[in-house]
Amino acid sequence: LPSTKEAVLSIVRGASHHVEETGPTAGPGKMSSEKSDIVFLIDGSYDSRNGFEEIRSFLENVIENLNVGNNNDQVAVVQYSRDVTPNFYLNSYSSKNDILTHLSNVQLKGGLITNTGVAIEYVKDTVFTPSSGSRAQQGVPQILIVLSGRKSEDDVTGPVERLRSDGTVIFGIGINKADRLEMEQVAPRAEYFMKETSDFPVVRQHLSMICPKSSVNRDIVFLIDGSDDVRTRFNAIREFLVKTTESFDLDERKDQVAVVQYSNNPELSFSLDAYTTKADVLKHIASLKPKGGRPHYIGKALQFVKDNVFVSNAGGRPRDSTKQILVVLAGGRSRDSPRGPASMLKAAGVVAFAVGSRSSNSAEMQAISSDPNYIHIVPDFASLPLIEQSLRSQLSDIGVDEETREGKNHCK
Repeated sequence: LPSTKEAVLSIVRGASHHVEETGPTAGPGKMSSEKSDIVFLIDGSYDSRNGFEEIRSFLENVIENLNVGNNNDQVAVVQYSRDVTPNFYLNSYSSKNDILTHLSNVQLKGGLITNTGVAIEYVKDTVFTPSSGSRAQQGVPQILIVLSGRKSEDDVTGPVERLRSDGTVIFGIGINKADRLEMEQVAPRAEYFMKETSDFPVVRQHLSMICPKSSVNRDIVFLIDGSDDVRTRFNAIREFLVKTTESFDLDERKDQVAVVQYSNNPELSFSLDAYTTKADVLKHIASLKPKGGRPHYIGKALQFVKDNVFVSNAGGRPRDSTKQILVVLAGGRSRDSPRGPASMLKAAGVVAFAVGSRSSNSAEMQAISSDPNYIHIVPDFASLPLIEQSLRSQLSDIGVDEETREGKNHCK
């Protein structure tokens, strides 16, 4: 099993690889991919007292394997309990020896209460800034590694979302009495969850969700209910599409997106090859209006997607190992059977997800989806944010090549 240290290093290099491929490319501002700004945010409360030496040793082992320097990796360390204490900033030291010397002298901050939300907000506002050495504006990956030893006294959701919206990659390690649900809010899949700090070397995980982008191309088609039945909830559907699409790698056409609406008849909103930038795709999604009509014919819509959307003359790339992915949002029972068309799509290699509400038919959802785990049911479409993170995680898994999925080549 890969050690936590090796996994963290994989994340650092994976984020750098992503910037090399999709980051700024014009002019002298383009930076080498082999660099990152890495902030360790560690629980410095009294709960971490007995394991603080192991935490420090873990940090030292990770930093030993980084290429530290002004034009390479930069490292900051911040402790928190009730409030926040920066031990050093990204631009405090320019050599690995200086960082390790300072780290060896770092003492536990202390404190009885942990405010992880406050600490993450501090990192966003004070550490990932140009004045503290951040090179985000130059396209250098920003990586936050949170080591939490207990449940936070404050909310972490808002600070995490704000930091992540800046493009920061967040990695969570829960130790001792850390709260698993809270760690999953901090990092979408916080599988590094240890009862003791001595467990650092033996933690297993998949890195697919933590890596910023997928390693293989994807054609992603959203087939959404546009009938009269969802007219009052269409804003929620549209926002769901925007939030999900924001995580895709669209600017280099690594990923492509199409949207189809259906009611009594399917209608193509835009094809896979319609837009070449994320900004254009998001702009068009934001302008979508419900097509209207009733009743629902999901089977007919699935057949339309197979015959007219996942095809080469509409931008589909099924012949060059591009993953073909379908996400169906169904607001009600279909008048025709989706089983036959869904089976044909799966036989053609399409991976299908089914997102439904209480009005959806469970048997139809099962027929549409490629896997029972790919079925997501919400009370109504206003509750779609509840499953956003889970769906994005699954879509990210599909966008990872086999070596990465099997743990042979983390983040590539």
